[in-house]
Amino acid sequence: MTSSRRRPLPVLLTAAAVLAAAAGCADGARASVATPSPPADEAALCRALHDALPRSVAGQERRDPEPASELTAGWGDAAIVLRCGVPRPERMSDPQAQGIEVDGVGWMLEEREEGPRFTTTYRRTYVEVTLDRRYLHDASPLTDLAGPVAEAVPSAL
Repeated sequence: MTSSRRRPLPVLLTAAAVLAAAAGCADGARASVATPSPPADEAALCRALHDALPRSVAGQERRDPEPASELTAGWGDAAIVLRCGVPRPERMSDPQAQGIEVDGVGWMLEEREEGPRFTTTYRRTYVEVTLDRRYLHDASPLTDLAGPVAEAVPSAL
């Protein structure tokens, strides 16, 4: 007499769900970021910036996060994420805050465990760029973004 081993239905459904989730990640699931909600005049600057952004940054191809918005952009697998029209960071009031200048654009640095975050200084709206851990000690992506920021978002000085 032959016997066949049957797997319980919950085990099969769980396996199917895991495979479907893995396939979803592999087929290009996008990173999710919070979309800023700036005043109308700042949103107009962000739309101009969105149109001026490069197709690649630091060798990473453009891959915008979800939900799709003219206020956000991304490159790589969320390695580099830009949000335009963000609120002024509290850290900007700290006289000990670190900053750098890249091609005429000032950026305030916030060191975070998951990677650095840079926010423009002295611009008519704040532009935030978050980098993942690959860029813990590397601000080079800002060189690809400084030109479009300088073009689209005028100085506040």
